[in-house]
Amino acid sequence: MAPVATTPANGNSESGRFEVKKSVEITQLANPFYSPVGEEDNDDTYQYAKYKPSFPKLDWEPLQEQPITHRGLQADPNKKALFSAAQKVKHLTPAIGSEILGLDLRQISDTQKDELALLVAERGVVFFRNQAINIHEQLELARYFGPLHKHATTPVPREPGLEEVHIVYYDPASKRPDTTAFSKLELFHSDVTYEIQPPGVTSLKLITSPEVGGDTIWSSGYALYSSLSPGFQKYLEGLSAVHSAVAQAQGSRAAGLHVRRQEIETIHPVVRVHPVTGWKSVFVNPGFTRRIVGVPKSESDNVLQFLFTQISESPDFQVRYKWETNDIAFWDNRVVMHSAIFDFWPERRHALRATPHGERPLSVEDYERHTGKEAKDRQIEIWKQKGIDVPIASTHSGARGYND
Repeated sequence: MAPVATTPANGNSESGRFEVKKSVEITQLANPFYSPVGEEDNDDTYQYAKYKPSFPKLDWEPLQEQPITHRGLQADPNKKALFSAAQKVKHLTPAIGSEILGLDLRQISDTQKDELALLVAERGVVFFRNQAINIHEQLELARYFGPLHKHATTPVPREPGLEEVHIVYYDPASKRPDTTAFSKLELFHSDVTYEIQPPGVTSLKLITSPEVGGDTIWSSGYALYSSLSPGFQKYLEGLSAVHSAVAQAQGSRAAGLHVRRQEIETIHPVVRVHPVTGWKSVFVNPGFTRRIVGVPKSESDNVLQFLFTQISESPDFQVRYKWETNDIAFWDNRVVMHSAIFDFWPERRHALRATPHGERPLSVEDYERHTGKEAKDRQIEIWKQKGIDVPIASTHSGARGYND
């Protein structure tokens, strides 16, 4: 992506927020991440036509910081109310991903919502199969976790009053994603991390799924942090990075679409601490993180490329979910990245997302200063819970006694 000139808001770079100057018009190929699907035709035969993409010409004010209630802090650590109501709870990998069976999300109590928030904070992403919850109920549930985000560029449903819904939509008429325009690594992201308060507990319901394909991969920022050497962990904890909305806004303008809020760039810590678990997570992503602040460009480029590669290519950090129609996922954008797999064209894939804001990300130093608590490494804490002595870093090279 070509560099874009930015200037600090009010001339103050310490605010962590930048206003973006108008950029030159560019021509872009069909990139499924930065180039939104255009408005569809007037075919109303599709069951969910009222939720197909539209791009109303609206203008929204810049976002301001808002108070957030961390629901997981109120939850029973054993999650008795949530788990006792389910037929089964299963963890899909050691690092990330759980599935809850036999629970109707329309019926859960506030106590169970609190416990769900805690489970999502701990496991990164939680899945529910075959849910009857509709978009209005999904939005109401999402509001319990925080004020809802309205996206500046992506489509909203045709049905009026649903501007807080983010649509994911492809059908046979959509442009086939052009692999000359992007790499698979670049599709990994946490949602809208350029905002001053990026999202927390986010939900996506798939209302129409392709027969095969269209899976989503989530990757754990906790697990990435835990995998690093102590020296590199400490180095990253002292860094901040710029997250940018510029490419997404440019993609919309290149498609002839209106950008509803002026794009910004925001500085966030490279390692953040989850306010509920107290665990450290790497918080950069290929989709929106552009550079590390205050280090040489070559250093920034290489550090980010290493982290991006780990996010996208390390199976130990990942869970891959095969969707079916009416499945819903809840993930914590503070601590996981994700990417859809664009292997389903020309099949239809249609999903609706509700996106509550989280807090402004806290660095390790800020978290410890504000709370008086020590930020933790998730993996070490889990080993301690199991009564396992924390291993000392080995001087051996390569894996031993493992031959799969």
